[in-house]
Amino acid sequence: MDLAIKSNRVVTPQEVRPATVLIRDGRIADIINISDTGIDCEIIDLEDKALLPGLTDPHVHLNEPGRTDWEGFDTATRSAITGGLTMLVDMPLNSSPVTTDAAAFEKKLSATQNQLHANCGFWGGIIPGNEKEIVGLIEKGVLGFKTFLAHSGIDDFPNSTEADLRIAMPIIAKYDLPLLAHCELVAGNGEKKIGDPRSYQKYLRSRPASWEDNAITLMIRLSEEYNCRVHIVHLSSSGSINQIKKAKARGVKITVETAQHYLYFNAETIGDGQTQFKCAPPIRNKANNALLWEALAEGTIDFVATDHSPAPPALKHLQSGDFTKAWGGIASLQFALPVLWTIARKQNVSLNYIAQWLSEKPAILTGTHNGKGRIAKGYDADLTVFDTEKKFLVTEEMIQHKHKITPYLGQELYGVVEQTFLGGVKVFDKGIFTRLNQGKIIIR
Repeated sequence: MDLAIKSNRVVTPQEVRPATVLIRDGRIADIINISDTGIDCEIIDLEDKALLPGLTDPHVHLNEPGRTDWEGFDTATRSAITGGLTMLVDMPLNSSPVTTDAAAFEKKLSATQNQLHANCGFWGGIIPGNEKEIVGLIEKGVLGFKTFLAHSGIDDFPNSTEADLRIAMPIIAKYDLPLLAHCELVAGNGEKKIGDPRSYQKYLRSRPASWEDNAITLMIRLSEEYNCRVHIVHLSSSGSINQIKKAKARGVKITVETAQHYLYFNAETIGDGQTQFKCAPPIRNKANNALLWEALAEGTIDFVATDHSPAPPALKHLQSGDFTKAWGGIASLQFALPVLWTIARKQNVSLNYIAQWLSEKPAILTGTHNGKGRIAKGYDADLTVFDTEKKFLVTEEMIQHKHKITPYLGQELYGVVEQTFLGGVKVFDKGIFTRLNQGKIIIR
């Protein structure tokens, strides 16, 4: 064995139990009783700190190449391992070029060189007219595809219509890959006029939940018609929970994520001009968000992902507080685990659910579930050491994202990631990067 990690709280798929995890050649060779002796290798004893499977975030905007001043592989993957995330999947925008053909995908892969501190996979993009590029992207190794039903915010990634999806979905279904959908169907003449541009409540009303609900209705219908796997990203409307539940019950191939910010924040506490909270779909009211939590707990919502979407300070318009001009995106990658744990511990939710929501089920979506997302024999030794009892205040100094703008600034969160292991190698240890450039490109 190369390494043994002992903990009184090893989070296995079945239970949280005292155990020793044995690691050899980057994989979990075995899980034995904590009392077993005769281990002939280095032993790390975590005592009561939890050992979780490394986390996967399948919804991040890394923005490289082309918009590296927004984020980039280096800063984002540093932030990932700081937060216990061992795998990310990059969205096909907001990089330039957008990842809608094989040539653009090659440029993205080249940009990762010497900059990957966590593993990274990639989604391809579906836009009007690029149906002939789908197979080429699949052959290059994308893990699936992303499309928007409303304007993406980036002009070179236009939204798809139902007609566009009817062309693309049969091709994607043939390869049994997921189609991820940003679900908002803009009604009438588009985004409603909000009057006072600093008013959060008026911004909220400008993107009503009905847009989201109607788009999800469409995606359920198309998924059923083409037998195509559909994944609803960042669900914010509780109004869609019932139709999703019914679709799943009759066997529609649909999965759903929500985001940490829809569970942690609510519209009642967001002040006017606080554009660090702007995202689309917007953060809705407290009663809505409580229903999202219930749907997550019962399994209608499959997991949680950050939708990490940073931008330079000027694009957030923090000084003017203008919601009509500010970039819609929340930076939060580093805090994915502590934010969710802060909510979960109030509900007496076990670490098994946290592992399902942040590791196991995201790995199923990405197709990496045969080697990632679980502490189990034969799986990759991607691991996160988590002190569940320690709390901390989010400060600018600790943030590894390129820009220090986040609505979590100043929040007190529970749970500190103490160590992160990638393939059995310790890459982060109590605030220090111990090994960099250990991440791998993950392709299909």
